[in-house]
Amino acid sequence: MPKAAFAISADDVRAAARVIDGHVVRTPTAASKTLSVLTGARVVVKFENLQFTGSFKERGARNRLATLTAAERRRGVVAASAGNHAQGLAHCSAELGVPATIVMPTNTPFVKVEHTAQLGAEIVLDGVDLAEAYGTALRIQAERDLVMIHAYDDPMVIAGQGTVGLELVEQVPDLDMIVVPVGGGGLIAGIATIVADLLPTCQVIGVQSAACPSMVDALAGRDTVASDPIGLADGISVKHAGRLTAPIVAKLVRDVMVVDEEHIERAVALYIEVEKTVAEGAAAAGLAALLAHPDWFRDRHVGLVLTGGNIDSRLLAEVLHRNLVREGRLTRFSVLIDDRPGQLARVARVFAEAGANVIEVQHQRLSLRLPARQAVLDVLLETRDRAHTQAVRQALADAGFSSEVALA
Repeated sequence: MPKAAFAISADDVRAAARVIDGHVVRTPTAASKTLSVLTGARVVVKFENLQFTGSFKERGARNRLATLTAAERRRGVVAASAGNHAQGLAHCSAELGVPATIVMPTNTPFVKVEHTAQLGAEIVLDGVDLAEAYGTALRIQAERDLVMIHAYDDPMVIAGQGTVGLELVEQVPDLDMIVVPVGGGGLIAGIATIVADLLPTCQVIGVQSAACPSMVDALAGRDTVASDPIGLADGISVKHAGRLTAPIVAKLVRDVMVVDEEHIERAVALYIEVEKTVAEGAAAAGLAALLAHPDWFRDRHVGLVLTGGNIDSRLLAEVLHRNLVREGRLTRFSVLIDDRPGQLARVARVFAEAGANVIEVQHQRLSLRLPARQAVLDVLLETRDRAHTQAVRQALADAGFSSEVALA
């Protein structure tokens, strides 16, 4: 692919690989038998969550910083980011002794601000969203004569991100498809560029969240109206596709599909349960695509790029809890009982004999909705699956108890 056609060429990706060699992790790629069975595809996963800062963003940041002149290194760099680009740039800048200023929106979670500061960057909190933060970064750039390091709309950043695809093809040279989460498009543009050169028979597929399908809209000539809130995949919820990346995606990417929150949540949970690894919402979008659109991928050899693992622990816990509910493994029972001694023990015995695990119990006898001599037990139960839940309810009925089942 001649360089004049797009912002970068395959040779730029190869050059980036030489630049970052020894400075970022050459992440492993492994086949997943269980995900293959679940999706009907032959699945391999590339674990970019194993980079030092937990995402692929170090690749582009390191490659871009390598192009700075001595004078630019002394003055420093600036960027706008609320997440992985901030941490990747902060880490690489610190290693190279380059002062870094990161502008983050004022609503950025404290843990992300703290992590970025700990990596050595100066943090400026300004703007209600990333667009306003970027405006502040441009002002700081002009005032201090710094170099702007864009998260995705920069040729050397794109080339650095493309090294993910270079490694993946070297590790698994017979892939039919590579599935890539898409925000601004830097990662997929770099991957598509090198894959078109090394393995032209391999299709590159992009995935966006339905909450913010900016690349899909850009390719269709539409303006994007993002949902509020933007959902679990905030790392790819970029309101405007890249000026440099969109033409590459339009030419070299087979398709960009959209997935909903439910499939993203399930994919995050599957990565934990099956691969024993943490994926943030954006990183799980590729697996979500296989779950949502199985006919696209069935019987194909598919590479999933797990782009990062920087998810808030409280949010991760909530996702796992919701997945248990969705799979029928966590259910709330309301059991009507007579208000007399021994009834709670009888109900507990039914649950025990049916193999259900009691998580919590509330005993209500004062509700005016109930007759004076009755009470209701609200019980949160853990079961194996929906069929087991129904078996527990039948066991209650067989024992003479009336019950209702609700989501946990």
